[in-house]
Amino acid sequence: MLRVVASFAVFVLLMVIVLPAQAQIEPAPDRAEGEGPYDRLVIRGATVIDGTGAPPNGPVDIVIENNRIAEVRTVGYPGVPIDEDRRPAAGDREIDAEGMYVLPGFVDMHGHVGGTSQGTPAEYVLKLWMSHGVTTVRDPGSGNGLEWMLEHQQRSAANEITAPRLHTYLTFGRGHDGPIATPEQARAWVRDIAEQGANGIKFFGAAPAIMEAALEEAQEQGLGTAMHHAQMDVARVNVLNTATWGLTTMEHWYGLPEALFDDRTVQHYRLDYNYQDESHRFGEAGKLWRQAAEPGSERYETVMDSLLALDFTLVPTFNIYDANRDLMRAINADWHPEYTLPAMWDFFRPNRAAHGSYHFYWTQENELDWQDNYRRWMHFVNDYKNRGGRVGAGSDSGFIFQTYGFGFVRELELLREAGFHPLEVIRAATLKGAEAIGVDDAVGSIEVGKKADLVIVPENPLQNLKSLYGTGWPRLNDETGAVERVGGVHYTIKDGIIFDARELLADVRQMVREAKEEAGLPDGPMPVTTD
Repeated sequence: MLRVVASFAVFVLLMVIVLPAQAQIEPAPDRAEGEGPYDRLVIRGATVIDGTGAPPNGPVDIVIENNRIAEVRTVGYPGVPIDEDRRPAAGDREIDAEGMYVLPGFVDMHGHVGGTSQGTPAEYVLKLWMSHGVTTVRDPGSGNGLEWMLEHQQRSAANEITAPRLHTYLTFGRGHDGPIATPEQARAWVRDIAEQGANGIKFFGAAPAIMEAALEEAQEQGLGTAMHHAQMDVARVNVLNTATWGLTTMEHWYGLPEALFDDRTVQHYRLDYNYQDESHRFGEAGKLWRQAAEPGSERYETVMDSLLALDFTLVPTFNIYDANRDLMRAINADWHPEYTLPAMWDFFRPNRAAHGSYHFYWTQENELDWQDNYRRWMHFVNDYKNRGGRVGAGSDSGFIFQTYGFGFVRELELLREAGFHPLEVIRAATLKGAEAIGVDDAVGSIEVGKKADLVIVPENPLQNLKSLYGTGWPRLNDETGAVERVGGVHYTIKDGIIFDARELLADVRQMVREAKEEAGLPDGPMPVTTD
């Protein structure tokens, strides 16, 4: 039996079978963490990276009244004492942030709130996000069900749980009585989930007339739309089609190379290919970008210009396929021993009946294919950004050796590798994501009047994005000769409520320790093999 998960690629063809009901993970407990909000919170002496693309500026004092940014005031110059006469009045609570950096809360455009087969309770997932500064998450698929997601979305909005702001995008067709077989049924389903309170829809594929009707109805209902153009339908509906019909964001990269074909109409599949064999699916996917039109070609320019004209958003999720380029690195990441639950580790290991667990015998040839794939893919994404296109940061963690929170930071590293300036990386992870979801009037940048969703870090992330990892990053202390770990988020502020990120990480470590004890497993790295 397939493990049913809230995945970035569900094993269904929506027009052939009805989506099964999914089991729900353990709900989040009532919030026991966080201080505030305060009538007046003042963050003193920080350097601000505001998310708009502007360079760092500081020292500044930031005044927060209840859950809103009331003032951002410059209070001096670097290297000299702060001018006390410039400082705003005292607050009910103050944070000394001299030498530290303040950023907007991060927006994860592609985050699944766990899955039963992963063994990930909501508290585990949500605290890992919050401990890495993620204060807004769009769940494309909402595999725990619409009612479950909307309940957690409302509890998060009321700050009843320790969680980012949640945005619910339901998989197209879920809950419908039988397959959606006509445009009229598609429209009715869209209207129904809009009435129930969903924020958007996640598509994998459908017949062209049904896709077009659903996207048009979603626009009329004010719903956002996201799509993984799965191989089972991409030959007849690629991203150029769906973007033209009103799709607002594409996930991963499927559908984009296919739109760039100029000497073929379908992917050059191996002749014994079977989509249900994920070693075929992902092995062949690593060869896809080399089949697309080259940069500067007529077809490349046509697709590029068309998507730009439509104000379309790319959410590449580089992170989730990163293991395909270097499996050993992904398996041995620093955080697995203390932060990856044993059930999730078991889910990651090779398994022919589990999504994303396809490294049955992953060779250097596979890795070389994917390294080439990334170079071409990253070129398009960076080019799109340079020409004014919107690119958001999405992690899709919980699969393929990617742990929640840590995977989001890895996505930032990979945007940097793609050619983004670190300020462009931060903007993709904050303001651009907020724009794509349609909440940039409230979050996504540090500006007066916006909600107080902030991240306070001790290291300059522009110099080293790795310093954002909850495990920190090694650095030699020249005074003591010791190699220390520095960095990590110190405080995540959401709605003016201060969360100690290090305490949240300690909670997660305890969850992992208890899970290992219950399973009779020792501390330390988990085995990949069963030897």
